[in-house]
Amino acid sequence: MLKRSAIFVHRWLGVGLCLVFLLWFPSGVGMMYWDFPSVSGSDRLERAQALNAADIRLSPVDAYATLGISEAPSHVRLNTFDGRPVYRFVTGRGEILVYADTGARQADVSREMMQRVASAWTKQPTGAATVEAIDDPDQWTVQGSLRNVRPLWKYSWPAGDQVYVSQASGEVVQYTTTASRIGAYLGPIPHWLYFTPLRKHQRSWSAVVIWASGIATAAALLGIVIGIWTFSPSKRYHYAGQAARIPYRGYKRWHDVFGLIFGLGAATWAFSGMLSMDPFPATTSDAPGGGQVREGAGVPQALRDRLSMDAFQSRHPREALSSVASLNVKELELASVAGEPVYLATLGGGATRILTLDGHARTEFDRRRIGEILMKAAAPAGLAELRELTQYDRYYLDRRRQRPLPVLLARLRDADQTRYYIDPRTASIVGRYSASNWVSRWLYHGLHSLDFPWLYNHRPAWDIVMIAFMIGGTALCVTSLILAWRVVGRTLSGDVRTQ
Repeated sequence: MLKRSAIFVHRWLGVGLCLVFLLWFPSGVGMMYWDFPSVSGSDRLERAQALNAADIRLSPVDAYATLGISEAPSHVRLNTFDGRPVYRFVTGRGEILVYADTGARQADVSREMMQRVASAWTKQPTGAATVEAIDDPDQWTVQGSLRNVRPLWKYSWPAGDQVYVSQASGEVVQYTTTASRIGAYLGPIPHWLYFTPLRKHQRSWSAVVIWASGIATAAALLGIVIGIWTFSPSKRYHYAGQAARIPYRGYKRWHDVFGLIFGLGAATWAFSGMLSMDPFPATTSDAPGGGQVREGAGVPQALRDRLSMDAFQSRHPREALSSVASLNVKELELASVAGEPVYLATLGGGATRILTLDGHARTEFDRRRIGEILMKAAAPAGLAELRELTQYDRYYLDRRRQRPLPVLLARLRDADQTRYYIDPRTASIVGRYSASNWVSRWLYHGLHSLDFPWLYNHRPAWDIVMIAFMIGGTALCVTSLILAWRVVGRTLSGDVRTQ
């Protein structure tokens, strides 16, 4: 009786979820190679014009003085906007733009400005583009990060390029091409259930993904139990004169075989996918006042000191740029590293240079000095390890190999076994891991992406294993869909017997 009940429950769960599973597995292959379209900071810099030293008339101090703000900014960058040099001051009030050629503050965004920005992004004339106002989310602006930048203006060119410009800021916030949209439909959209009518309702979408993943996990585990239950090495079932250890034939037999081979993978992928949505309420808080301050908590702030604008008065950005005029500098960041004020120059292609205020240029900071700072900041626990990484490890990795290497690994002796990954070229923390992140690292990324170092660092071995499991999972879904259709057909015809 218990066995028949389990089969009945599993069968009807399959009726409800087989289409969802059939979306998840094939699109998982697409997810290996295509992302959902987005605009990153590196994309902006790559398309930005290089800074022209002659155009920069105001110093950072003079530009900031035009705002009348007494508190020092937390972050200052100098790059271009709408073809002009602009300071970007980040304060408690958000990001404020001041033009470095006139000292005027960027305020209203005109239609003409948005047209110039969109045209510069694609290097195509605005006269050839169709323009559309976007007030509600469409397929490419449904993600939460774009909710507070509307209204948007969408510029579409015949070649397939689509640029979304925020009317509030004049910035490009989304960019798609024909290829990126096709890739998204083959991967992220069906895999994340990113269909506009559902995704634009954040809570409903989240609930659907969590419940679908949870029920799918239960269905897969129940299927494994039934498969093991019915499989008997000692018994023989006879069909058409042939002996078998599985008491089914046809599609039921194939479904049972695929379930025994790929069922555990289906269960772990569904469960780890559910974890990506943070379905369980947090039991602890890292917010200020939410508990004791962790050892080594000062490490992120130790390398970068608080900015003092007056420290940059000794060397104008125009002079710093003139010294590296041949390097195609896209951005200057004002930073204070280990008590030394410097300009961090980002070049076309993402390379960086450190421009000191005494006129020198170098490619990275003194690693010994970085180690001394980290040792002091890690007190009282101290450092358990400080070494250079030239290859990704199990906590700092990137399938597309775009994260910087080499980096310095600083491992603390604290209770969380915190690990920091520091880029010596910018003195920035580019990765972090602690024991409190093990659920995300291993139960989500580990189970969902199989990004285990012994496999992940050996491509195409990782690709072959992933695709093999996805094909097996798809076959499991196809047989489930066929059997589910038969169940529905029998139900509609009034024949509800359990075979």
